Amino acid sequence: MSKRSRPAVATHAPSSEVVGIEEVRRVAIVGAGTMGQQIGFQCAGHGYDVVLYDIDPAALEAASARIDAYAEMLETGGVITSEVRASARARITMTADLSTAAQDADLVSEAVPEDPELKGGVLAEFNAACPPRTIFMTNTSTLLPSQFARASGRGDRLLALHFHLPVWINNLADVMPHPGTAPEVTQLVLAFARRIGQVPLELRREHHGYVFNAMYNALNREAITLAEQGVASIEDIDRAWMLVTKAPVGPLGALDAIGLDTVWTITDYWARQLNDEQLLANARFLKAYLDRGDLGVKSGRGFYTYPDPAYAQPGFIQTPAG
Repeated sequence: MSKRSRPAVATHAPSSEVVGIEEVRRVAIVGAGTMGQQIGFQCAGHGYDVVLYDIDPAALEAASARIDAYAEMLETGGVITSEVRASARARITMTADLSTAAQDADLVSEAVPEDPELKGGVLAEFNAACPPRTIFMTNTSTLLPSQFARASGRGDRLLALHFHLPVWINNLADVMPHPGTAPEVTQLVLAFARRIGQVPLELRREHHGYVFNAMYNALNREAITLAEQGVASIEDIDRAWMLVTKAPVGPLGALDAIGLDTVWTITDYWARQLNDEQLLANARFLKAYLDRGDLGVKSGRGFYTYPDPAYAQPGFIQTPAG
């Protein structure tokens, strides 16, 4: 483990006073991917001012359109009202300037790719630009906050607040401190999660994958392995899961929604960390999709073709591949 990703020394004294939940008004979201977009909309939809930051202006432009599409889906489905949609959009601003994003931020939610050195480096930049009161939250799916707590520059004010897609509907949030997180910080973030309509689970110790994801990652690994080994077709792998569990989408279709680039990043990281031959094979299998530009829903093609994937067609689960 590198110095940058080495766990922070445990300390429970916050570097400055932790503000009360009533004083939290502005949230900076770092990373304009699917998670960043939906976390930002969630916060804005519950009355917080949100600034969405990404180093790539093109990513911000694409994010704006995708947030609009997400909001429309929620309104059309009766999940939110038109008033909530309009209010949320009015509260979201976007910038490619880090100092603008950091200015007056009460909370920073990091949603960049699953690389501990990248996360530590990004948070270190925000540490230099944010007010001392700012609390850092990571949405990492598989890493631990302690892996980049020292690098962040404010390990006592860092913990994981992890969401599940789609955020507004699957309103479960994992709150996972590391040994050096100040207890007051954990309590504030638990209160914040409730304020934005989430059901927070407080983890008693750090654990890769939190609660749901720890189980979900095992399912995804096996589904990708079945596809990589050619045991069954993509459709039949999903069909098996959908038929027995009555789920509206199978594991591979669900990975399209997450983004196959994100899935590959996570798979490749752990394949190399664990030197796991099957995970390495799975990473190569996924990389072929990336090389073709097939990233899932966001590119219009992944394991399935969008916007009308086969698994959503009538009779899909009753029609196995020939």
